[in-house]
Amino acid sequence: MIQTIGTAVAVFAGTNVDDIILLTVLFLTSRAGGVPRPWQIVAGQYTGIAALVAVSAVAALGLAVLPDRWVGLLGLVPFGMGVWGLVRAGRGGDGETSRVASGLLSIAGVTVANGADNISVYTPLFRTIGPAASALTMAVFALLVAVWCAAASWLGSHRKIIELVERTGAWLVPVVFMIIGVVIAAESIFR
Repeated sequence: MIQTIGTAVAVFAGTNVDDIILLTVLFLTSRAGGVPRPWQIVAGQYTGIAALVAVSAVAALGLAVLPDRWVGLLGLVPFGMGVWGLVRAGRGGDGETSRVASGLLSIAGVTVANGADNISVYTPLFRTIGPAASALTMAVFALLVAVWCAAASWLGSHRKIIELVERTGAWLVPVVFMIIGVVIAAESIFR
C-alpha cells in the first residue's frame, strides 16, 4: 500500500508539473481581475483530471489483452516525450503556453488539452497495477488535485517563485517524464 501511494504521488507530480504553472497563472489572473473565480479553477482542475483518469482507465482495460512484458514498452512513450522535451529545451524551444481560461468548463478543457502526457503515463500504470491499486491511486490523485490547487494559489501570490518554476520547467518536466518511463518499463520487466 505504501509503495502504491508513493508511486501515485510521483506519477501525479511528474505528469502535473506543468499544471502548477497553469494553475498559478489562473490564480494570479483571478486575484488581478476576479475571473476566473477560485472555485471555478479548483472545480475545473478536478473535472479535467477526472476526465484524463477515466480515459486512461478505459484505455488500460483495452490493454488487458497484451502480456505485461509488452505493456512495459509503453514506458517508452513518456521517456520519448522527456527526451523530446530536453531536445526542445536545448534548442531554446518555447515551453507550454498557457491559454486564458475564464470558467469551469474552459479550465477543465485546458487541463484535458494539456493532459496527453497524463494519459500516456496513467494508461500503462493502471494496466500493470491492478484494480485495487488503481482505485487507491485514483484516491491519491483526488487528494493531490487539492494540494496542487492550494500550492498554485499560494505560488500565485509569490512572483519570484513563479519565475523560478518558469526557468527550471524546461528541463525539469522532461527529466521527470524520462524517469516515469523507466519506472513503467522496469515494473513490467521485473514483475
